[in-house]
Order: sequence, then structure tokens, then C-alpha cells
Amino acid sequence: MKKLLSAAAAILASACILTGCNEKDGKIKIGIIQYVEHPALDKSYKGFVDGLAEAGYIDGQNISIDYQNAQNEPSNCVTIGNKFVNDKDDLILAIATPAAQAVANLTKDIPILVTAVTDPESAKLVKSNAKPETNVSGTSDLTPVAEQIKLLKKIVPNAKTVGLLYCSAEANSIFQLGLAKAACDANGLQYIESSVSASNEIQQVTQSLVGKVDALYVPTDNMFAAGIANVAMVATAAKLPVICGEEGMVSSGGLATYGINYYELGKQTAVQAVAILRDGKKPADMPIEYLEKCDLSVNKETAAAIGIEIPADL
Repeated sequence: MKKLLSAAAAILASACILTGCNEKDGKIKIGIIQYVEHPALDKSYKGFVDGLAEAGYIDGQNISIDYQNAQNEPSNCVTIGNKFVNDKDDLILAIATPAAQAVANLTKDIPILVTAVTDPESAKLVKSNAKPETNVSGTSDLTPVAEQIKLLKKIVPNAKTVGLLYCSAEANSIFQLGLAKAACDANGLQYIESSVSASNEIQQVTQSLVGKVDALYVPTDNMFAAGIANVAMVATAAKLPVICGEEGMVSSGGLATYGINYYELGKQTAVQAVAILRDGKKPADMPIEYLEKCDLSVNKETAAAIGIEIPADL
């Protein structure tokens, strides 16, 4: 009998190792850290959870999800990351660049997937986007910045100078800023860069551009996404069109964007998670993936408020 019990225990332990389940309750443990609360990141999280469920990984049944929001505080990212490492989670999902950077610095063993990260390579999360060679992989939210600037030019054909708003502390925003400046150059637009380092600076910095620019461009910047209502308040009063990096910013008062669907991006990341959890794939060998389909979003109320007529072919 003892031999039979020992054999059964050995089989169970082997099964847990193969499936990545936690010995305590038989569930796979997934830690999710989201940098800040705003529509784009919220959709990424929901898409990831829904994508896992569609693949048969359901929270409370065969997986246990520990979701934590860092509330836009870098120090919270470290605290949350340490918790996941100490809990010996089987997989960590980091939503947004600051969260991903914090967690990646804390463990080289636990598989980490990232999403809503513009360029993992320049953020030093992977050796290259094509071949990570680290414990990190995931999906990029790189938006078609050049097409967004073309959209600005089409909606505001007489625009000559564009205000580029971004957070100087976010690597993803600095990367997009370079793309935006190149796109402005290609479209004969001058630009003024205006950065913030804290959310309470957003309204003042936006106000400083009134009278100096003909339109504003805001990339997929986490700080500005969370504070886009402050940008919209100033811009609408000044009748300045705001072209944004993603749809959530448009819904919160921006004028328009041509961007990705963050819910679908989250689901795409879930497919990668299943490949790791079920098929034993390693992030080191999994290229960073991109969402190819983009959607046009226009806020008609904002357009009416600032007196902008959207071209009929849009």
C-alpha cells in the first residue's frame, strides 16, 4: 500500500511540474500587474483573461489570477513584482512598459509576458523583438504613428505646427515621439515638443501650447491616457484638435485616432500564455507579436465642439 501511495504521489507531482500548477491547490498561479487604470490597459487585461478562458484556463477553477494595479506609481510596481516572485507564480503578465521593466528586473526565472508595451527591445526587456533570448516575450501596442499624423493632416489640412505631448519618464512614449517627429517632417509639419514628468503638470503644459500650435498629438502614453480629460478640457476650449494614440483617449475627449484594439491585443497575449503553460514554450524563443488590424475612431461631439468637419471619406 505504501508503495502504491508513493507512486501516486510521484505521478501527481510530475503532473504538476508538466502543467505548471501550484502544489498548494493544484491551480496555475498567474500574477498580473497593470501600471495604471485607463481604458486601453483595462481592455488589455480583460482581453487576456477572456482569451485564457476561451482556451479553458478559468480563474478560480484551474488557474488563480492575482491582479494588482500599481496606480501609476513605479515603486508600487516593484512591491507587486516582489510579491509575485515570492509567491512563486507560474507566469506573470505585465501591462504597460513601466510595469514590465520593474518585474523583468526582479526575476530571470519566471516566464513574463508583456502587453501594451510599444517597443520591448528599446525598453531593454528583450535582446531583440524577433528573438527575445530572455524570460520575457509578449505583444507590442506599436500604433501606426505615421498614419496617425497623416490623419491629423487630413482632418486639419491647414495645420502648420503640431504640439507633441508625452511623458518624459516613459520609454514607450520617447520611442513614439521619434516616430511622430519623423512623420511630421515627412508631411511638412513643424512641431513643438512638450513633456511632463507628473500628472499634475498635464493641464498647465497643454495650456502652454495654446496659440502656438494648430493641433495636438498624444501617443499611447500611460500618463496622458489617464489624464486625457485634462488635455481635452484645454484643447476643446481653445478649439484645438487632438489626435490620439488609441481609441480610449478619443472616447475621453480627444478628436480622432487610427489605432489598435487593445482588447484583441490582450487576447493575442493570452494565446502566447497558453503556449507557455500548456505547450511548454519558452519566452526566449517567442518573438514579440504585433496586432496588424487598426480601427478609425472619431469623437463626433468633440468635432462639433471645436468646429471641425470630418472629411466624408473617413
